[in-house]
Amino acid sequence: MKTRLLCSLVGLAISLALPTFAQQTNTPIPQLREELLALTRKFDVAYNNGDAAALAALYTEDAIEVTDQGPIYGRKALEKHFADVFQKVHFSNHLLTLDQDSPHIIGTTGNEVWETGAWSQTIQGQNFGPIQLKGYHSSIAVREGGIWKKRLVTWNITPAPAAPAQTK
Repeated sequence: MKTRLLCSLVGLAISLALPTFAQQTNTPIPQLREELLALTRKFDVAYNNGDAAALAALYTEDAIEVTDQGPIYGRKALEKHFADVFQKVHFSNHLLTLDQDSPHIIGTTGNEVWETGAWSQTIQGQNFGPIQLKGYHSSIAVREGGIWKKRLVTWNITPAPAAPAQTK
């Protein structure tokens, strides 16, 4: 009797868990991908326009961006960081891309995703440049009030290839 009850409970638990696993898929959802691509285009426009307020508005209030100089915590700190950077450096040709299989839904509600991709840009300072930079990024985006925003962003800078050795 106990064995039958135990088997029944295990079967019930598995049957309830399967729909949850079925909802978590790595198959890209075209509409979701388009929504996240629209967010990346807003990042491109804000960087290329040097608009710190518009760029910071694309982050959640509690966002974190992990940079090559360390993490920056919160939307207000991010806005100040971008304003300081835009005073020293002009960005152009900023382009974010998403990997073909991005984004990936976190959980079952569809309101959180993680994504990966590449980025490139040209920077020009008062005493340097233009310099072409590129690298890779990853992020977690959340939907707040129907609007996608970044909660966590990480990125790196890919070093330029080494110059070929000269032969004598």
